[in-house]
Amino acid sequence: MPEMKAIDRARLILFDCDGTLMNSHHHIIRVMQLSFAKHDLPQPSAASVSQVIGLSLSSAVQQLLKGAKEELAAAVTETYRQLYRDLPGDYGLYAGVRETLDTLQERGYWLGLVTGKSHAGLQRVLVEFALESYFLVMRTADHCPSKPHPAMVYECMLEMGVEGAQTTVIGDAVLDMQMASASGVKGLGVSFGVADKTALHKAGAAHVVDHFSELLEHFPHLQ
Repeated sequence: MPEMKAIDRARLILFDCDGTLMNSHHHIIRVMQLSFAKHDLPQPSAASVSQVIGLSLSSAVQQLLKGAKEELAAAVTETYRQLYRDLPGDYGLYAGVRETLDTLQERGYWLGLVTGKSHAGLQRVLVEFALESYFLVMRTADHCPSKPHPAMVYECMLEMGVEGAQTTVIGDAVLDMQMASASGVKGLGVSFGVADKTALHKAGAAHVVDHFSELLEHFPHLQ
């Protein structure tokens, strides 16, 4: 954790991963549909899968299965994990992500991650795209309740020693904005993920940007 200088001016920015940093929705939908097919289940529509992106994997599968037995949900969840790990990924960072993260660090902000991905899945992304050095704190669905529960945000704030007024959540999903509201922190939406501007604003987003680099307009130099 960084030295706590000028704590009253410190700002913690917590990013979602899928749909916010990374254009991974098509891959998630493909893997989820294949996972259902492997178990001879009707494949969920792309729209249905999009609605559960952001939940923990187990919660997403359970919601798509609509009350199926736990054994089946667990089997589909494990199949998804295997396929996601083994299939070539047709995903990448959105334009401007790395440059924007560089600038936010230079301006004095502390960056973190709050995601429905597993810890192992998040670590693979960080290594694959060489993002490890950007993030000082992170929480995943392995150790916290699924979004929109505020635990991920609360734990990150506690670890970094900041309060709600010093923290912002950035995400593409209604769940992200609901989590920000439940945590008492500002939520900023991005319109290029699963939810449109209207839905994000309705869920509590203070602002919604159309390009990742536009986030810089909301985070001026701290020094």
